[in-house]
Amino acid sequence: MTVTLTDNMTKSGIASHGIVKGKRLVVTGVLTQSSIAYAVAQLAQEQGAQIVLTSPPRTVSLTSRIAARLPQPVEVLALDVTDDNDLASLNDRVAEHLGEVDGILHAIGFAPESALGGGFMTTPWPDVATAMHVSTYSLVSLTRALAPSLTPKASVVGLDFDATVAWPSYDWMGVAKAALESASRYLAKELGPQGVRVNLVSAGPLRTMAARSIEGFNEFEDVWDQRAPLGWDINDAQPTAMAALALLSDWFPATTGEIIHVDGGVHAVGA
Repeated sequence: MTVTLTDNMTKSGIASHGIVKGKRLVVTGVLTQSSIAYAVAQLAQEQGAQIVLTSPPRTVSLTSRIAARLPQPVEVLALDVTDDNDLASLNDRVAEHLGEVDGILHAIGFAPESALGGGFMTTPWPDVATAMHVSTYSLVSLTRALAPSLTPKASVVGLDFDATVAWPSYDWMGVAKAALESASRYLAKELGPQGVRVNLVSAGPLRTMAARSIEGFNEFEDVWDQRAPLGWDINDAQPTAMAALALLSDWFPATTGEIIHVDGGVHAVGA
């Protein structure tokens, strides 16, 4: 997938000036070119930001190959968000490349197979704990790890999926997303006095690797086909990337603890 600047963006002057020009951003979750995180990373570079990527140790080589397709070279740092040693060293490792940090994109989520696909009542606690640790608690642990380098007007943005209702097959990942939404509000409360904003982007379903791992993903597609007032393209991550980048910019200086929906309007309509 290739993300390009739209005519409207060019006409508005965003392309020529860059809404994140000079920003230093840490982007997690780049695994494939179809991922939302990749779209954010590409658009961030096009809009003038300097970025560093993180990847779980087992996928660093894959992330590095995908990162080679970005407009500019980028450093990829190994990070297991469940490893205290990785987290403890992260700030120093990022500082070597960025100095201070103006923004963080949290695009991290994982649930074991037993926690998805319709086995909600039989999922064992260790698998639930893994889903919550990786998908929810990591928002806090990642932000805490980078807190010493966060600038006074820094922005933390996480990727979300509507957690106000129960979705087919989403199971414990849905619970983890609901907890993520709550955690983002508490994090916003904690970091607000320092000028740091924390917000989420709740995206509609996109055909990413993570989505393909969910049994029954086609049911999500059917809902959006029928209900999105603006329509919805499951292959287009650009609208979500644009929203995330806007939150990482200085264009939302008084917005924190918020969930921005980029879902074609599905969240706002009934059946």
